Amino acid sequence: MGQPKPSIGIWICASLVVGNMIGSGIFLLPASLAPYGGVSILGWLMTTFGALMTALVFVRLSRNLPKQGGPYRYAYDQFGPLAGFVVAWSYWVSIWCGNAAITVAAISYLSYFFAELAESPIYAVIGALALLWSITLLNLKGVRQAGLFQLVTTCLKLLPLVAVGLAAFFVFEPQSFEPFNPSQMPLTTSVAATAALTLWAFLGLESATIPAENVKAPNRTIPRATIIGFSIAALVYVSSQVAIMSVVPNEQLQQSEAPFADAARLIWGDWAGSLVAIGAVISCIGALNGWVLLQGQVPMTAARDGLLPRIFKDTKKAGVSKTALVLSSLLISGLVVANFSEGMVSLFTFAILISTLGIFIPYLLSIAADIRNTLAEWKVKRRYLHLVTALFALVYCCWAVSGIGTKSLVWGIVLILSGLPIFWYMQHRR
Repeated sequence: MGQPKPSIGIWICASLVVGNMIGSGIFLLPASLAPYGGVSILGWLMTTFGALMTALVFVRLSRNLPKQGGPYRYAYDQFGPLAGFVVAWSYWVSIWCGNAAITVAAISYLSYFFAELAESPIYAVIGALALLWSITLLNLKGVRQAGLFQLVTTCLKLLPLVAVGLAAFFVFEPQSFEPFNPSQMPLTTSVAATAALTLWAFLGLESATIPAENVKAPNRTIPRATIIGFSIAALVYVSSQVAIMSVVPNEQLQQSEAPFADAARLIWGDWAGSLVAIGAVISCIGALNGWVLLQGQVPMTAARDGLLPRIFKDTKKAGVSKTALVLSSLLISGLVVANFSEGMVSLFTFAILISTLGIFIPYLLSIAADIRNTLAEWKVKRRYLHLVTALFALVYCCWAVSGIGTKSLVWGIVLILSGLPIFWYMQHRR
C-alpha cells in the first residue's frame, strides 16, 4: 500500500498539540485540585517545568527520527520489539482512558445548560456515547478532515480561555490561597499528588510526533509545532488556575461541575458563564477529536510492524485503521457506562490517573532513547544541555507518577500487563 500524501502543515500540527493538551484537563482540573488549596499552584509550576524538559526531549527525537508513531517508533527502533509493543499498548490504554475523561468533561459542561445531564446518570451516559461516536465517525473519514476540524475547534476554544487567564491579573487575591495546604498531608506528598493530576493536562505535548508520515517536512514542522503548542498551553493553564482560585470559594470549587463557567459568571455575570461553558464544550470536543485520531494511529503503526494483529492495519484508506478506532471507542463506552454512577468529577479523576500511568512508560522509554542517542554521539559532540534536560525529564516523570493513588495504580498496571499475552502470541506466529 502506498504511503498517504503529507497533508498537515505547521498550524494544523500545532493545533493538534494545543487541542490535545488544552482539552478537558484544564476545564475540570480546578475542581479536582481544590482540596489541595494553594499547593496546587506549586504542582502546576513543577509540572510546567518538568513537561518543558520532556517537550525538549520530543523536539530532539522528532528531528532525528521523524517517523510515524512517535514514542512507539522511538522505543521500537532503539530497544526492540518488546519495548515497542509495551509503549504502543500502554500509550493506547492511556489514550482511551483519557478519552473517557474528556467525554465526561464535555457532558459535565453541557450540564451547565441542561441540568438533567447532572441529575440523571442515564441522560449523561446517552449524551457521552452520542458525542464519542460522532467524533469517531468523523475520524473514520480520514486524517485530513480530522486535522481541519482540530484547527477550527482550537481557534474557538482559546478565546474564552485567554479571557479568563487575562482576568488573573485583575482578580488575584492572595488570601484565596489560604490555608496553603488544607489537605494536612506533608508538603512533598501533597505537591506530588497535585503533580500527578496536572501532568495529565500536559499529556499530548508529543501529539505532533504520532502522525509523522502525514506531516509536511516533519523534521522541521514537528519540533516547531511542539514548542508553539506547549508554550500556549502552559501560559493558559497557570494563569487561568490562579484566576479561578481567586474568585471561586474553595468549598464551592470542590463541588463545581463547571469551574471555568462559575468563575466567569462571578467575574463578568451570567452571560459570561454561558459563553465560557460553550467554549469549554468546544474545547473538549476538539481535544476528543485529536485523541480519537491518535487512538487509531498508534495501534495501526504497531500492526504494520507485526506487533498487533493485521486487522489493526490501515486497509482501503491509507493512514486510517477503522478497527483500532472502533475498538477503542467501544472500550471507552464500556468505561463510561461502568463508572458514571460515581459522579462526573470522580470518574474524571479516576480516568485521568489511569491515563497518566499509561503514558509514563512511553515517556520513560522516549527519554531513554534520547539519552542513548546523546551518549552515542558523545565522542563527536558532547551535548551537556541535551543530557541535563533529559535527566530532568526522567526525574520529573518518575516523581509525578509517585502521586498516583492505589486504586488507579492497580487498574493501570492490570490494563498494561493485559497486553503481554498478545505480544507473545504475535511473536509465536512470526
